[in-house]
Amino acid sequence: MTATGGGRNGAANPQPRCARLEGVSTRIHLDPSFSVADVDPRIFGSFVEHLGRCVYTGIYEPGHPSADEHGFRGDVAALTRELDTPIIRYPGGNFVSGYRWEDGVGPDRPVRLDLAWRAKETNAVGTDEFCAWTRRVGSEPMLAVNLGTRGVEAAADLVEYCNHPGGTLLSDRRRANGYTDPHGVRVWCLGNEMDGPWQIGHKTAEEYGRLATETAKAMRLVDPSIELVACGSSGLAMATFGAWEATVLEHTYEHVDYVSLHSYYREDSGDRGAFLAAATDMDRFIESVAATADFVRAKGRHKKRIMLSYDEWNVWFPTHQDDNAEWAEAPEQVQNTYTALDAVVVGNLLISLLRHADRVRMACLAQLVNVIAPIMTVPGGTSWRQPTFYPFALTSAHGRGSVLHSVADGPTYSTEPYDDVPVIDQVAVCADDGSLSVFAVNRDQREPQRLELDLRAFPRLRSAAHTVVRDDDPMATNSAAEPDRVVARDRGTATVEDGSLTVVLPPLSWNLVRVT
Repeated sequence: MTATGGGRNGAANPQPRCARLEGVSTRIHLDPSFSVADVDPRIFGSFVEHLGRCVYTGIYEPGHPSADEHGFRGDVAALTRELDTPIIRYPGGNFVSGYRWEDGVGPDRPVRLDLAWRAKETNAVGTDEFCAWTRRVGSEPMLAVNLGTRGVEAAADLVEYCNHPGGTLLSDRRRANGYTDPHGVRVWCLGNEMDGPWQIGHKTAEEYGRLATETAKAMRLVDPSIELVACGSSGLAMATFGAWEATVLEHTYEHVDYVSLHSYYREDSGDRGAFLAAATDMDRFIESVAATADFVRAKGRHKKRIMLSYDEWNVWFPTHQDDNAEWAEAPEQVQNTYTALDAVVVGNLLISLLRHADRVRMACLAQLVNVIAPIMTVPGGTSWRQPTFYPFALTSAHGRGSVLHSVADGPTYSTEPYDDVPVIDQVAVCADDGSLSVFAVNRDQREPQRLELDLRAFPRLRSAAHTVVRDDDPMATNSAAEPDRVVARDRGTATVEDGSLTVVLPPLSWNLVRVT
């Protein structure tokens, strides 16, 4: 986990010291000829773990009025479709490092103790149910295998169960369980956060690298078409960061396609300006891991380039619910209530992911429902969108296409951890139809900022629509009683004049400017 500045619950929040004079704007120059990369839609993925109420009374609640014939909540399914998440990681997370996948298939489902989160796991939902549900909500599964307490054989068996058409013990078991067609799981994670001492079955980089290599080889013997993700560091602040990636990739380079990154951000130092600059930390993390992977590539004379899977990221701050569950079923754990401020930071982290679309090909907002999530539910009752829902849904909807190099000129500020943080952070995506989506945050906590777009290379673009997520109270939230306090709001339209467009960004805001 990575924590950056700011103080929740009344701590001091000093205004960033902006190198800004009245009337100064941020100006960016855009040209469709200068592209970073096409966006892989899987960058807008999410994550479902058997933790707290993410699965039970989250996506799955058979007694709910909206439940389908399979027991999954219809209201949550509708909101998941609205987020448009092309891939969803499952079943963990820390949970997977003690998980027996066989417990979650077939008619007999044993109740187990989940050692990762100290809860009781009924196994009512398992691999079959989850894979089928992802297809129904327009997504696909990314499955993690247990390399904590298990290893090569269990992982290869799970690939056979999921992906082999039939005629073998495990594929016929799937068919007997009611799933005639293979699940066709394309992406697989080789364990979870194996560098973390908190992880069940924690390993050194050497131990994990060898195990991941042999597991990858066996899984690919079952299905050569799969894509594999090796565990990278659990955060930039890990003592083993860098050396871990180098050692693991020296073992696994020819057998995997991606290395993972995980990071979480929170206010905890009384410096809100640092929290607002969380994307600066994400940029640094991405660039460092990419550089390490490229070092291993050069050292090993490898031809292919390893890509990045940022398969856990979000804002996450401790709550009283994070205490041990003491073996309860679906306890309330890690249920963060997000604010308008958090929505700005989450939107900014999406900007960072898009900015690195040449290397980040997959990413998973952790998690989908109830647990540090954009969607919240009441058991047996309503569901609602948290403020963070809106920047994610809008970026997923309009962030498909080609990311452009944007040359920016504008004011900056400094905080204790970071120097020269842009007051306006932004990224531009050009869609196949020639339209342009500019995603921007104004980190200034008090003053609006002007964003000027040089669009002379886009002579056909004429008008723009401006959408904003913010609130006059940065700590405003949504709830079951008031679900629409913080939403995405239309700020009106503007006209491109002489190849230029100027948009005023409100203070402390996330913005989408659609130019058509």
